[in-house]
Amino acid sequence: MAERIGLGIIGFGIMGERLARFAADHDQVRLVGVWDPSPDAATRLAAAVPGVPMLSGPDAVIAACDCLYVAAPPAFHLVHAKAGFAAGKAVFLEKPLAVDPAEARAFVEAAEAAGARGAVNFPMASSPAVAQLAAWRAEGAVGAPRELSITAAFAAWPRSWQRDAHGWLDKPQQGGFTREVVSHFLFLTRRHLGPLVLEAARASFAAPGRAETAIAARMTAGGVPVTLSGGVGTTLADDHNAWVLEGPVGAIRLRDWSFAERRGADGDWAAAPDALPNERMRPMVLKRQLDGVAAMTRGEPHHLATLREALDVQLVVEAILAQSA
Repeated sequence: MAERIGLGIIGFGIMGERLARFAADHDQVRLVGVWDPSPDAATRLAAAVPGVPMLSGPDAVIAACDCLYVAAPPAFHLVHAKAGFAAGKAVFLEKPLAVDPAEARAFVEAAEAAGARGAVNFPMASSPAVAQLAAWRAEGAVGAPRELSITAAFAAWPRSWQRDAHGWLDKPQQGGFTREVVSHFLFLTRRHLGPLVLEAARASFAAPGRAETAIAARMTAGGVPVTLSGGVGTTLADDHNAWVLEGPVGAIRLRDWSFAERRGADGDWAAAPDALPNERMRPMVLKRQLDGVAAMTRGEPHHLATLREALDVQLVVEAILAQSA
């Protein structure tokens, strides 16, 4: 087996800690160091992955790693990613790529021109549930796609487990559920149906300086009509979501992140026999994401979301948010 790649992490919030825990036991990855400016980050790191050093700064992480995972808030993504690329390292980014779509476009174009090794953390690229949807489509369960609907509902924003990041997740510059959650379903749509073309959209903001509370949009994906809706205070659950693809033969859907379901002749939805709730599926997803990180770092083919896919998703997201109701 090839030598394990050295992974460094900038940003030890929810996502940084989550990936670090799985990287510590991965057969192709070794965690070489972390940096986060938070005063309590070193304590949390020692508890989560004992023995992994909290390094002195971003430059130290970049110097120590083969691949840099950027899990800082969005305003800092490009600063660290550009530094990683400049040092010849592979870079695995959280989404969105940047706060400014024009800067994101310039970054992606420069990275592509340079042949930089980069990918973005859209876990649906590694989801067994998404693979099941693709298998059903290949079997003819849908036929030629006729229409797609995407819904996302939240009891509150940020969600209960994200409250520590309230300072940026509930701000219109970097946060909001469209960037944080809906983007995942737009990535899924783009990868499985084709390029996204936004036709109409509106976004509602309940208070100045706060993130959106509702969105609605119409678009196409590879020519297939897509409707999108999302709102805060529309469910009692932390979040509820559904991606529903209809065709002349039948329908399939992804529900609540991890349940692949197929509509029967009686109109009822039935989950795949091996369906799991998201918290139980997550280890399999993160294992495969890290497999992709190792392949990408070695310059091998991989299944991770590309920088170009992430850019296309971000441009649609920002266009939706720009249409304030």
